[in-house]
Amino acid sequence: MPEVHFRVRWPDHTATRCYSPSTTIRRTLGAGRSFPLGEFVEISRAALERGSERVRRKHGFACGRAEMQIAIIESFAARYAGQPDARVTIEAYEE
Repeated sequence: MPEVHFRVRWPDHTATRCYSPSTTIRRTLGAGRSFPLGEFVEISRAALERGSERVRRKHGFACGRAEMQIAIIESFAARYAGQPDARVTIEAYEE
C-alpha cells in the first residue's frame, strides 16, 4: 500500500508528522486546509480507519500504525478541547 505522511499544525502552532497507510487521506484532508478541531478528529479517524481496512483486505490484518495514529491525534486534540475556536491546519504531504 502506498503510505503517506502529512504534517498537522495544531492550535498552539506546534506541528506533528502523521502517518496514513493510504494516499486517500490526501483527498480527505487536502494540504493547506484548516478544520475545526472536532471535525479534524472525526475526519482523520474515518480516513485512517478506511486506510486500515484497505490494508486488511490486501494483507489480512488491520494497520496497527493507522490505529496508533488515531490514538495520537485524539491525544493531541484533547489538549485543546476547551478551546471552542481551535483549528487544525494540514500543512503538507510527504510520500
